[in-house]
Amino acid sequence: MYLIVGLGNPERKYEGTRHNVGFEAIDTLAKHFSIDINQREQKGIVGKGMINGHKVILAKPMTYMNLSGECVQPLVDYYQVDPETELVVISDDVSLSTGNIRVRKKGSAGGHNGLKNIIARLDSNVFPRIRVGVGECENGDMVAHVLGRYSAEDREKVDASFDKVIGAVELFLEGDIDAAMNKYNVKEKID
Repeated sequence: MYLIVGLGNPERKYEGTRHNVGFEAIDTLAKHFSIDINQREQKGIVGKGMINGHKVILAKPMTYMNLSGECVQPLVDYYQVDPETELVVISDDVSLSTGNIRVRKKGSAGGHNGLKNIIARLDSNVFPRIRVGVGECENGDMVAHVLGRYSAEDREKVDASFDKVIGAVELFLEGDIDAAMNKYNVKEKID
């Protein structure tokens, strides 16, 4: 069983913001693979189904971004998921150009409070993650940036990035995260 978690904030006012790109990625995966996300479990909303013959749980923590680990860690424990090989966390990344993705096997939180809380709750930073670029903060107000909405041009780039997320998840489920990293990681930082 694999657990794929997208990070975001639960209230309607956060829909479409940069910080909620993880939720959007989960919604895209759910639609693409016909998985209903409608069950409440462990402070989150989850859906169970199959992706290319693999049992998966898609999850969106309803704890708000900074407390994402309060959902992720109990799900990991309950379903006996190995964080190193059976968990993927999808989040936004302000150090990547809008629409690019970066796949990692492990790593620091990189200043991302949702990842920081998951790392603290799991007591480990060794879990795969897919970071979706939402562009650099240009005005110095990081909170306003991540809680802001995309321009029409950036919206198109982010929507297109979900095909990359689907491809990366498929490779991860086949046990080939290295191939996902080689195919989808970009060298550039910000445009």
